[in-house]
Amino acid sequence: MDAGPFMVTVRWMQRSLVSLLFVLACVAPALAEKKLPVLNQHVLHAVRSMPKGLGYDASPAAVDRLAASVQYDFKRQRIAQDTRAAKASFCSGATYLVFLRVIESLRSQKALKLSPTLLERYANLGVKDGEEIFGRWNANGPGTAKLFAELGCGTNFTSFDRALPGDFMKIWWTSEIGAKERGHSVVFLGQFQRNGVAMVRYWSANKPRGYGEDSVPRSTIKRVLFSRLERHERLRDAARLTPKNRFLADMLRHRFTWSDVVAQCRVQTH
Repeated sequence: MDAGPFMVTVRWMQRSLVSLLFVLACVAPALAEKKLPVLNQHVLHAVRSMPKGLGYDASPAAVDRLAASVQYDFKRQRIAQDTRAAKASFCSGATYLVFLRVIESLRSQKALKLSPTLLERYANLGVKDGEEIFGRWNANGPGTAKLFAELGCGTNFTSFDRALPGDFMKIWWTSEIGAKERGHSVVFLGQFQRNGVAMVRYWSANKPRGYGEDSVPRSTIKRVLFSRLERHERLRDAARLTPKNRFLADMLRHRFTWSDVVAQCRVQTH
């Protein structure tokens, strides 16, 4: 039996509605991202440029491989990364690579000018915890937050209500800070509900798959510290950093309190 003009019209409308919903699903995230601070957009763009997988490895050998895979290319005048050569990585290494890609993105747009000497210093990953730039980022405790506080390049805060996709985030799974801590360095992507449970979504090098997104119940997070890059021009001030930050270097051997972190990193707790 012929469906008739009416049924043909209904089917056409159904197909059109499905197509419209698909377009909206694709466009909505992009529109939402455009409302974010520009530097958060740079962070998210850098995250999308990273590989997927490659495995998780936080061994000294993995740290050495990552250090060898990042260098300042004097000929091309840029910080070069070879994530395939580094293979499996670890959380703070992953977020630092994103940070370096943000720097290169800003430089390519002529929004940031750094000397070759300083770029070489940013690209130097062969340092101990608390030393130079990467050693600060890679340290136990509030590595990224302490670096941002020293440079004055961003804001450190604790409120999930203020958090935006593209903020760097340090997660503590226990109350320990320092020598005995268990934590995770990530890029915050947002929050959502799963079967009535508040979830936190983030990107990092995660166990066991490596580079990619993951999510955990918010209730499993003991403490959190967000670091938002806001004043990229202050990244030039890394030239004034001391060779070692004693507070972060001591995180390997000593336990610290949250009050220590708040005072050292100028944390906004409200």
